[in-house]
Parts: sequence; structure tokens; C-alpha cells
Amino acid sequence: MRRPILAAVLLAATPAVAQMPTTKPGAPDASRVTAGTYAVDPNHTQVVFTVDHLGFNSYWGIFGGATGTLVLDPAKPNAATVSIEVPMSGLVTTSAALNEHLAKPDFFDVAKFPTATFRSTSVTVRGTTAKIAGNLTLHGVTKPIVLDAKFTGAGLGPMDKKANVGFEATTSVKRSDFGVSYGTALVSDVVPLKITVAFEKK
Repeated sequence: MRRPILAAVLLAATPAVAQMPTTKPGAPDASRVTAGTYAVDPNHTQVVFTVDHLGFNSYWGIFGGATGTLVLDPAKPNAATVSIEVPMSGLVTTSAALNEHLAKPDFFDVAKFPTATFRSTSVTVRGTTAKIAGNLTLHGVTKPIVLDAKFTGAGLGPMDKKANVGFEATTSVKRSDFGVSYGTALVSDVVPLKITVAFEKK
């Protein structure tokens, strides 16, 4: 009896498998980008930070679950605007104890400041790269930062056929500027960030 049931399940799944693309739907081809308003794909967007661990080694952590909006017209790239919200509760490292400590008032005080936000103020495009100036609000403090961004891909999503675009960016923040000063003598005060963002057209 099990074989007919298994065969039925496999047959039912076959159309879904057949719909999967045989080549990557995205490519770093700027001609694929279409004008419009895009929403952050929270499942494929990450913010990675690096700190020096007591002078012994580099240590990484990651923020996920970001939301936000990109307004983009390839005919007017410098007029683009972007806003990103990052839930501080989405911070994870490989240490459960450290995750808990980072959420406490010593560091990000997530209960009081649950979200970090970035709002662009200007975009300067050069080819497939851009300088994105804006304001970062973290731990209740707002400071200007600049993202060094690059275009990484565009195309139609394989399932819903919506337009997607992707970018990567880097920047550094001085955490004491945002009132996150715990342990700066032992763990990096200046923290590099690496950001990868996927957007889907609304």
C-alpha cells in the first residue's frame, strides 16, 4: 500500500519541480532594472557586523528580518530613495548567552529601542556603484552615514514573476557615537558592516 501512496505524492509534486528554472533568474545586468517601488525581501536581506574579539580574532554577527522600501527609476538613478528598518531582535551570533547580553541595556537595549532605521538623503550613482548618504537611527540616536553600494543583480522571480533587484553595501559605524559604549576598550568601537539586500517590486 505504501508504494502507490508514495507514487501519488511524487506525481503531485512533479509540476512544482518542473517549474523550477534551469538557470539563475537574476544577473548583474542593469538593463533588466525597471522603474517602480520595491519592498525589501526580509528573508534574503542580511546585515553582518564584525568586531575584534579581545585582540584574538574577528567575530561576526548578523541581523535579519529587515523591511523597507526602494524607489528607483533607472532613467534617473540619482533620484532613488531607500528606507530600511532592522528589528534589533533579529540579531544573532553563535553564542546564545551573547545574543541575550547584546539585547540588554549594556548594548542595544532592544526592549527600549526595538528598531534601527536608515533613511537615504542622497544617492550618487557611478556605473553600477553608488554612494548612498543617509541617517542611521540606532539606540535612539541619529547620525549621518554613507553606504558604498553596488548593484548585484536583477530579473524576474521564478515563482511569482515579480521584478527583483539586489545590492550589496559596506560602511562602518562607531558604536559609542550611538551610546553603545560597553566594552569599547576590549571589543571594537568602530564596527564594519556588510549589507546584502534583495528587493521585490510591489
